[in-house]
Amino acid sequence: MAEIKQWHASPHRGASVTSDSGTGEVRVPLSLFRLDRHQGDLELVLSRPETEALQSSLALLTTGRPVSVAAAR
Repeated sequence: MAEIKQWHASPHRGASVTSDSGTGEVRVPLSLFRLDRHQGDLELVLSRPETEALQSSLALLTTGRPVSVAAAR
């Protein structure tokens, strides 16, 4: 299990999050690192409900308050 803790992902520098208004799919470009050494890039692909759940969780973790997804639209 210690092996997993050596990996982390960060937003890909200079890349933008994209979305498809028809499907609600959101793509987040990420760079993968192992012990701070770049291992490659990939896209995290989320459905609309997954994106809304992640947004709510991040808001709660960073501000201590849940976000109203309906208000964010």
